[in-house]
Amino acid sequence: MLEVLNSTSVNDATTQMTTFFSKENLMNLITDFCNWAVGAVGTLVLAIVIWIIGKKIIKAVGKFLRKVLDRGKLDEGVKTFVLSAARVLLYIFLFIIVVDTLGFQTTSLITLLGTGALAIGMSLQGSLSNFAGGVLILIFKPFTIGDYIVAQNSEGSVVSIGILYTKLRTVDNKVIMLPNGTLSNSNITNVGAENLRRLDIEVGISYEADIKDAKRVLSEIIAKRKNILTSAGKEPRVIVKSLDDSCVTLETRTWLKTEDYWDTKFELLEEYKEELEKNNISIPYNQMDVHIIK
Repeated sequence: MLEVLNSTSVNDATTQMTTFFSKENLMNLITDFCNWAVGAVGTLVLAIVIWIIGKKIIKAVGKFLRKVLDRGKLDEGVKTFVLSAARVLLYIFLFIIVVDTLGFQTTSLITLLGTGALAIGMSLQGSLSNFAGGVLILIFKPFTIGDYIVAQNSEGSVVSIGILYTKLRTVDNKVIMLPNGTLSNSNITNVGAENLRRLDIEVGISYEADIKDAKRVLSEIIAKRKNILTSAGKEPRVIVKSLDDSCVTLETRTWLKTEDYWDTKFELLEEYKEELEKNNISIPYNQMDVHIIK
């Protein structure tokens, strides 16, 4: 019985081998393979053509978008960001089209990309906040490069405005990096936003001093400064600001160009002290008079 089964199996295998390697079957296999190869090559060529044409279209769209942005008054950083973002989105769209042309399932690919983007976004929340803040700063321009700003207990001249950080340089040549996320949500004092600034300087004189004489001395010092403006609405003033515990506080108010602010302030402070002393007008320090009643 076993011999009969073995003989049958051998005969079946021989028949299958003969059929497989028959001329007709081999021709059919070659024909099927050629059809598959032609289809695969055609699909591959089509995908390559779509990729090449897509790249040219993306390049043309980038040039057109650049011209549109150049017509506006946007910062160069904003233009670069918009162009880069548009280019990335277009290339992702082109990649999905090419993958779909090759016959792959794009639904799972899109789901995977969305999941990956969500995971990356959750892990980079701080950076994304800085990124959004940088975009807002570049669009609304609360300050520009070269402005002197005060923000987040720091101050200095703006050296650069990046997508994530803004770089300041202090007057003593230190570099401060401020994250754009918190910077865009904080109070910002732009000292250099206007061409003109008002310089207010307080000077305390003793109660025994002649106020009119002190005001005359300060007015004469101001009158000698050629960089102090005297136009209508910008006239220099010397006023009595307050009557304090140890002195009478005078204040000089003058207008000048923003770039002259600091040098003029330091020079006036020195001249005020020297001229008041020459005229025997004392500048008292904080003191307290104690009266003892017996």
